[in-house]
Amino acid sequence: MTWAIRTSMAALLAVSSSLAAQKPTTDTSSVAQSDTATRWGAIDPGTGFTLAKTDVGTLGISVYALWRYINQLPPSEQYRDHLGNLIDIHTRNDFNFHRVLASIKGWIYLPKLSYVVTMWTVNATQQIAIVGNLQYDFAKQLTIGGGINGLPGIRSLLGSHPYWLATDRFLAEEFFRPGFTGGIWATGEMFPRLYYSVMMGNNISQLGITASKDTRHYALASSVWWMPTTGEFGPRGGFGDYEDHQHPAIRLGTSYTHSRENRFNQLTEFSPDNTQIRLSDGVLAFQTGAIAPGVTLIDATYQLNAFDAGLKYKGLFLFAEAYMRRLNRFAADSVLSISDIFDSGWELQASYMVVKKKLEFFLTNSEIDGQFNRAWEVGGGLNWFPDNTRNFRINLYFTGVNRSPVGSTFGYYAAGLRGNVVALSTSIFF
Repeated sequence: MTWAIRTSMAALLAVSSSLAAQKPTTDTSSVAQSDTATRWGAIDPGTGFTLAKTDVGTLGISVYALWRYINQLPPSEQYRDHLGNLIDIHTRNDFNFHRVLASIKGWIYLPKLSYVVTMWTVNATQQIAIVGNLQYDFAKQLTIGGGINGLPGIRSLLGSHPYWLATDRFLAEEFFRPGFTGGIWATGEMFPRLYYSVMMGNNISQLGITASKDTRHYALASSVWWMPTTGEFGPRGGFGDYEDHQHPAIRLGTSYTHSRENRFNQLTEFSPDNTQIRLSDGVLAFQTGAIAPGVTLIDATYQLNAFDAGLKYKGLFLFAEAYMRRLNRFAADSVLSISDIFDSGWELQASYMVVKKKLEFFLTNSEIDGQFNRAWEVGGGLNWFPDNTRNFRINLYFTGVNRSPVGSTFGYYAAGLRGNVVALSTSIFF
């Protein structure tokens, strides 16, 4: 781990420990009470509106909609990968009614048996997915679910969307993260203020993958987090202190993901918020010639460790997450001279409510120390909440990127980009 990671994490933990040493108390504001293990998982609908209520169940509707302008600069650029290949970078400058999630939800037959079905589209990719799940709440210590969910491998895959500082993930978390897959999971409050989420899924990212391409291997992921001071971290465990905590809220967590991945369940076209395994120089790991000229990787083991720490206090939000990813146990169609690829990285986020419930300023800094490339990002922006609700906002984000290792149509980045990204978004959530 780099000096920057150790210093940043240590500083945040020191601040957290100092504030935690104050008289312990529970934030009794109404918004603060809503953060426990999320009921629905990573694809978590809003409160929405109730359309029907009967003796055998309920039916409600919830919608998240995002309009976005994005400009990736410079307009034309190339980069060289670790094998010396010259690759064109396809940058964007466009408007899109970018992402829509429309959910129906409720309980059926038994009040503890809940369902959610979501139509999920990223219009920039012209892809639509229908996802959902069933869950049964046995007690606050245990909820069992099955369906489509995010593997709990990093902080932002634990139900905080759309309560992020920007409307999409930042560089390091987008590079390292697993994605959404079909599986089963359990979540709950293990002990007072100590929560967990564990999941077994088909692979690290299934949207757009047919069952015929699944292997007999499963992805396994788990996360544990502790909120020692107030026992909560705001609605959905979101980023930023819109709630204006009057007592320090602290969250400490760790996550782990393991999966045996196969090239045939890696997408050639993007689906909504899916992810693909890339090397640190932006090359897709399973494409022919990615690791050695003319050689195609068939199978690889993916392992990810993540550690996070967060603080909210009087409009101030501080967050750090560190990542360590290993790819090994390679099977290829020819001999590879490399048997192990290790990448590490970190991300810092900070924000402050300049005008309470109205205007938030934020900064972010990411770094990926990759085996084939060192990449970084420094960015910042503003959130304006016109109507005193977190569910309607206008977001401005600007970032400088050096050799991005990640690229997607739905995110902020193009693989290999060395330049700037400007994005202006507005979103609603109910």
